[in-house]
Amino acid sequence: MALVKLQTQHFRNLSSASVSFSPSFNLLYGANGSGKTSVLEAIGYLGLGRSFRVSRHQAVVSHGEQQLTVFGGLDRGLASEPGANDGRPVAHRLGIARDVTRKETTLRVDGEGVRSLSALAMHLPVSVIDPGVFDIVAGGPGKRRQFLDWAVFHVEPSFASVWQQCQRVTSQRNQTLRNGRLDEALLRVWDSQYAALSDRITAARQTTFERFKQAFDSLVQQVDVGWTQGLKLEFYPGWDTSKALVDILASHRDQERRMGHTLYGPNRADIRLKFQGRPVAETFSRGQQKTLVILMKIAQGMVLSELGKQVTFLLDDINAELDVGHRAMLAQKLQALRCQVFITSIEHPEPEVLWPSGDAPEYRMFHVEHGKLTEE
Repeated sequence: MALVKLQTQHFRNLSSASVSFSPSFNLLYGANGSGKTSVLEAIGYLGLGRSFRVSRHQAVVSHGEQQLTVFGGLDRGLASEPGANDGRPVAHRLGIARDVTRKETTLRVDGEGVRSLSALAMHLPVSVIDPGVFDIVAGGPGKRRQFLDWAVFHVEPSFASVWQQCQRVTSQRNQTLRNGRLDEALLRVWDSQYAALSDRITAARQTTFERFKQAFDSLVQQVDVGWTQGLKLEFYPGWDTSKALVDILASHRDQERRMGHTLYGPNRADIRLKFQGRPVAETFSRGQQKTLVILMKIAQGMVLSELGKQVTFLLDDINAELDVGHRAMLAQKLQALRCQVFITSIEHPEPEVLWPSGDAPEYRMFHVEHGKLTEE
């Protein structure tokens, strides 16, 4: 599905007027501070339930207001059909409101209240490519777990529930570890539950990673990069799976007690990226790391596309991060996937640069100024 209608209230500096978008490509440009990134941020709220820029809702709500609201209308996502969103009723309506004073969030799907953000996210898979995304390579394991789990959520419907259960058990287990007097019997209970949930999470992650790896390997054969021969991507589940997790936990009881938290399990999982046996973060240039992340993001989109799901990509200020060749490669690969794409830039967009072969898709272009979008 694709987001074809967007309306916000008290969301940063954005106008409250409703905007219609293309289910294919949308090109937004304007000066710094005009509201371009805020548009992407509002879309992200519908698919992620949060801002991809800041962690606090208070930073997003308009000055002097206590509640922000974002509404979105989705169509069937027929990105290949010109004008697919014109005159058609939307297939689904999503809404999220956040009262920053009461710290309450209200979620709606097709007018009905829902309790979980996953109910919104399942309708609108949103993938962000902004300057911060390149930490997937250079950052810690948490960034790569987040990258993998986004895909797992959309591939394995039960994953979100199992992950939430595991988080609760982990919290209880950590609390027991931090108690002054260790309750071994209680810990064994938590160990058993934690291990069972860990196995289910790891199985889902492993399945999705294999899908991703297959897509990635296929993709790198299509692009002109000379470093793929020595590149290796491996999924590390968070412990040595040749041994039972309950046994590992028991044998490292003193270590975990000293640290006060769980040291083994899915909370330590990682995608290990190596080139000729060494970590990519130590061997690749900044430019090579950016290319790798872009390929990983495209491969992620390929996985969902194979399952019949259309991803909405939010590309924020990619002109500042990618050269002309890489921007064109990214645009063309996303076009082939029939994704919905939003691209922001300071300069006036040049479709002939993104699609030099002249096969530009159906797109809409907007100038953003003082939070208002004007279609050109």
